[in-house]
Amino acid sequence: MSKNFINELRWRGMLQDIVPGCEEKLLEESVSGYIGFDPTADSLHIGSLVQILILMHFQNSGHKPIVLIGGATGMIGDPSGKSSERNLLSKSELENNIKGIKYQLSKFLDFDSNEKNSALICDNNDWFSDINLIDFIRDTGKHLTVNYMVAKDSVKKRLKKDSKEGMSFTEFTYQIIQAYDFYHLFKNQNCVLQMGGSDQWGNITSGTELIRKKTGKKAFAMTCPLITKADGSKFGKTEEGNVWLDPERTSPYKFYQYWLNISDEDAIKYIKIFTFYSKDQIEEFILVHKKSPHLRSLQKIISSDLTKLVHSTNDLEKAISASNILFGKSTSKDLASLDEKTFLDIFKGVPKVELSSDIFNSELSIIDFLHKSGFLSSKSEINRGIKENSISINKEKINTDFSISKSNLICKRYILAQRGKKNYYLIIIN
Repeated sequence: MSKNFINELRWRGMLQDIVPGCEEKLLEESVSGYIGFDPTADSLHIGSLVQILILMHFQNSGHKPIVLIGGATGMIGDPSGKSSERNLLSKSELENNIKGIKYQLSKFLDFDSNEKNSALICDNNDWFSDINLIDFIRDTGKHLTVNYMVAKDSVKKRLKKDSKEGMSFTEFTYQIIQAYDFYHLFKNQNCVLQMGGSDQWGNITSGTELIRKKTGKKAFAMTCPLITKADGSKFGKTEEGNVWLDPERTSPYKFYQYWLNISDEDAIKYIKIFTFYSKDQIEEFILVHKKSPHLRSLQKIISSDLTKLVHSTNDLEKAISASNILFGKSTSKDLASLDEKTFLDIFKGVPKVELSSDIFNSELSIIDFLHKSGFLSSKSEINRGIKENSISINKEKINTDFSISKSNLICKRYILAQRGKKNYYLIIIN
């Protein structure tokens, strides 16, 4: 093999549990392995990035990655790591979500190569839709005892006396259905390895047990640690919620900013997980960072690499430009280059006012215009600020002769007033 896949994950801190013999098996020959993604939304979020990167490492090591979309299991919801039952999705919602996830994953894995390790994508509804319930209970259910299933941590936690929700039979069946997925892929795609997060260990090993009992052969399992943040807050979350891979849900600018603002402690850990640099390169990056932590060199590497990977080089350039608008030197030309969503993301939380476009019908001086907008407390304060050269319109310093018109509108709707370096005021023209 071109690389030792397991060793690659091990030094990066991406390996938690592994079935004995798995590493040796992967060194002997190219194998097929899969990770499942439940279509709970029409986009994956950065919590799924580790699983995606594992599949990329897997393919880069010469193995064949299989992506399993849970079109059937998505109707149930995986109880692993959950304290309450998920809301069930409609069939149309699931179909829309599956479509979005398939599109996203095609950006990361090579599904179209002529090589033997070209990636494959499957939907477990393709086989579960044809399975008879009685046949499933008879042929599959008998191989996993209730005692075995109840012993799994994902089940035990929900069955504790202090659990408010308990566990429905619907959720209880999830592990045997996931186990059958592994068996089906083992039998039909020669898939010998299932991977996932550490909270999936119980479900995954149920699959290896089912394969052993039904075929007498050995399958393998591997998990990675769940990503945490040094401050104890949840990884991949902001005040607004999840950080999504879909640019319509989370703009490339916000995506870039999330990684740029991670702590130094997290950056030292994440540079290994979320980039593809070698061990020697990463050690050098960390050394440079520790010498001058204020430069945030690790954060810049991670945010740049991931923005390019998830979005594009062009989106990265726009995100950097957008960041400079708020935190560095920029011009009205830079503002004019922004799309409306990014512009609003940058200036979210900035005081704002809405004015009618009729305001342009009368020839107002810039002082009168700013006064009508509520910018600063009085005309005299505005006048004083202009004379002090501290007031800007759309990042350009102005004087009292400045003429405001519709031509100054950003995205045909906005004017950005500013006093000093950090005091912004957004004027919205309707």
